[in-house]
Amino acid sequence: RNRKTRYRKPRFLNRKRKEGWLPSSLESRVQNIQTWVNRLKKLCPIGYISYENAKFDTQLMRNPEINGVEYQQGTLQGYEVREYLLEKFGRKCCYCGKENVPLEVEHIIPKSRGGTDRVDNLCLACHDCNQRKGSKTAEEFGYPHIQKQVKETLKDTSAINSTRWKVYEVLKQTGLDVECGTGARTKMNRIRLDLPKTHYFDACCVGESTTNHLYFKTKEVLFIKAKGRGSRSRTNLDRYGFPRGYLARQKFFFGFQTGDMVKAVIPRGKYQGVWFGEVACRKTGSFDIKGKDGKRIAQGINYRYVQVIQRFDGYAYGKGVAELA
Repeated sequence: RNRKTRYRKPRFLNRKRKEGWLPSSLESRVQNIQTWVNRLKKLCPIGYISYENAKFDTQLMRNPEINGVEYQQGTLQGYEVREYLLEKFGRKCCYCGKENVPLEVEHIIPKSRGGTDRVDNLCLACHDCNQRKGSKTAEEFGYPHIQKQVKETLKDTSAINSTRWKVYEVLKQTGLDVECGTGARTKMNRIRLDLPKTHYFDACCVGESTTNHLYFKTKEVLFIKAKGRGSRSRTNLDRYGFPRGYLARQKFFFGFQTGDMVKAVIPRGKYQGVWFGEVACRKTGSFDIKGKDGKRIAQGINYRYVQVIQRFDGYAYGKGVAELA
């Protein structure tokens, strides 16, 4: 205890991160895009990629005078701020909750009371609420929760800002021509083509190369969700942190693993019929079938009635119907 030893700096101060390092949660987003670009290249003759590079850039919203940023110039200037507010506040009036009405950009703290034009101090209101509010703050107007909402952190925006150029580099490595667009241009194209606000229609409207007419040969939409490949934890915990069950140390049971897309043909009993979905396996051979919403639609099914449609690869798949305007 009393020996005199040389002081050594903590190890974490000596470690260096490689250039372009991202946290695992963000690196996973980039790798998911890379995986699906490579898969689609094998299935389709892809010639170029349209990529929505910057959806929201809060720094540029607060300082539109930054040079070298093309989408902040011309007719798109100011369009990014409004699109950001529409998505942040759910495309409805912050005060009365009205939807599908003309919305106006409104100051939480009025400029006459010392408020600024920063995006943190802006929200959306219908014309009637904007007029009634006048020179009051949101808290004085009777909506203190709006005052709190504008102080929330922009976690999703930060994640996009941190990964957007890494994604661009990954796309360039494919050898394809990459076109960059913005969320504002995507919205302008979608409105011009009279398409509803959905992710799959937004994907058709990215970039300047969007045509004047789009023709859809099918109404089916494929939804893909990254689920990962499980956890290293072998113990389930209750809300107090105590173990409530132990997971098996093997992945495959009777030729199946949890997450496989399966077809179950049940001849009799409560769940008699044909079921499609994800399988949840047990070592007893009694399986559950989950629907596309993640809820169990059939429980306690013997593995002999189950057939594999697609092996689990870390993603969940589902089909939907595109609703055209």
